[in-house]
Amino acid sequence: MADTHEREPHLFPLPGPDSSRQPPAGAARPWEGVDRTQAAQDGATGPEPPAPPVCPHCRLTGERRLTYTGRHVLLEPLLTVPAHLVPGGHRWYVDADGRAWNGGLGEPPPGSACRIPHRLACPGLSLDDIEPWRWLAAVRAENTRRATRRACEDDFRGTLPDAG
Repeated sequence: MADTHEREPHLFPLPGPDSSRQPPAGAARPWEGVDRTQAAQDGATGPEPPAPPVCPHCRLTGERRLTYTGRHVLLEPLLTVPAHLVPGGHRWYVDADGRAWNGGLGEPPPGSACRIPHRLACPGLSLDDIEPWRWLAAVRAENTRRATRRACEDDFRGTLPDAG
């Protein structure tokens, strides 16, 4: 049986079991922009190797973990917290292989524990810089919009002239 890459010129021969399915090194990877965006939203903004795992705001050393988006997050070292005490979007879990992932905004499973990013405990940042309750800020903004709209509707009810 002939090699697949000999019959199909658009496939690139690389060593390994998936030799006919892998793009060559340096080929465009359209998902990388999405991964970078997701990493930034999750807070996976730790210093990338070979830089040391040191916070640029307070110069303390954190625990750097690779995430599934290929970026690193700087976790608070040796601190595990009950997940229900940590604001949504700041709950990090570490898998058996050592990779970290963000639990998102959903409710954590009962009794679960998580890690927190160093940013949340960094003495060099204020809570306004960290925005630990982004979801609450979004709810407050929506309620402000709704209250303003309601106030405008109430004002117009009594001021419209009788056109009839």
